[in-house]
Amino acid sequence: MSPTTLEVQSQAQAASQVSPDAIAEFNQYVMNTYARFPIALDRGEGCRVWDSKGKEYLDFVAGIATCTLGHAHPAMIKAVTDQIQTLHHASNLFYFAAQGQLAKWLVQNSCADKAFFCNSGAEANEGAIKLARKYAHTKLGITDPLILTANASFHGRTLATVTATGQPKYHKNFAPLVSGFDYIPYNDIAALEVAVQKYEGRLCAIMLEPLQGEGGVNPGDRAYFARIREICDEKKILLIIDEVQVGMGRSGMLWGYENLGIQPDIFTSAKGLGGGIPIGAMMCKAHCDVFEPGDHASTFGGNPFACTVALSVCHTMVDDNLIANARERGQQLRTGLQAICDRYPQHIASVRGWGLIDGLVLQESSNIQARDVVAAGIEHGLLLVPAGVKVVRFVPPLIVSATEIDQALAIVEQAIASFAS
Repeated sequence: MSPTTLEVQSQAQAASQVSPDAIAEFNQYVMNTYARFPIALDRGEGCRVWDSKGKEYLDFVAGIATCTLGHAHPAMIKAVTDQIQTLHHASNLFYFAAQGQLAKWLVQNSCADKAFFCNSGAEANEGAIKLARKYAHTKLGITDPLILTANASFHGRTLATVTATGQPKYHKNFAPLVSGFDYIPYNDIAALEVAVQKYEGRLCAIMLEPLQGEGGVNPGDRAYFARIREICDEKKILLIIDEVQVGMGRSGMLWGYENLGIQPDIFTSAKGLGGGIPIGAMMCKAHCDVFEPGDHASTFGGNPFACTVALSVCHTMVDDNLIANARERGQQLRTGLQAICDRYPQHIASVRGWGLIDGLVLQESSNIQARDVVAAGIEHGLLLVPAGVKVVRFVPPLIVSATEIDQALAIVEQAIASFAS
């Protein structure tokens, strides 16, 4: 018989030996907005972290696709140390070199012409939504603009971005939601055509992830995105690509849209951009750069500290050939997961993903859920993250080695085997 989620979590808690008093104190003062696993992480190095009692874990969560260079990377340590001793924040009322240098790197390594900096993926997507709405008003003459997004998408937790997120579970109890959004099935060209016709005269943008992360690690279809690009060109509307989780090398390309053979008008980044230091960016082509002073702002966005660290991430990613590593290690990971899938078809349906964002899809008929596998991984020293009820997500740092991939695969097989027994 397979253990229940609660039984496995109880085993994980006993193994980690986190003090119940420490957890109780945490819960007393911190708002209950996360379903946390009962371990308290204390430090990290490379692709490994240790909890407060010294237990070691192989980290295939990486802050949910955020710690591009892993933990305590020398390049980030140097950038943090040097910048905090000079100028860490000054407000966007002034110029500072690091922001311009980071914008230049992003523009020269993408299809964008300009960049705006903020603190998070949700903020970057808010900026994209505002830019699309102003474009609709000033360039298209639309007074009641609408943006199409996809079912099972995820774009953030602010009121506008949670509305843009096509998952009703995130909308519950937050009505009235922001108007001006509707949802279409992902990778469904026929449904796309119907929606475009339905909103003729109101539609100003289509906003999609190149691969849906939170929605179950669903890669985009090239033909679908090619048709969207054609529609956007025909209608003079904007294609917005949310690269918050997929971008910065994680997909095996610098940007997820490169896997689809198209270029967006606007795209967003965060998570991996700062390697764990909060920073977000919204980037656009010149033809839709309609913001003027006073239209949009962010107090902390693009400050010298965050930009300097992000630059260190960008340069290290190139210098250490980490995008190629993401492709190679990702292929190794998917091959290994597929082998496990083949051995346990009663529990595992498929494996999917790009680069180092990969999903192990569990059978709907199986009594195993993603959270069960994650909890079992914790017990055996591997951190994973669910992507919905039936998908286990693998998003290790881009520095992950072949040996570490093999170690993770061994733990996953051990966990699946324990459920199958």
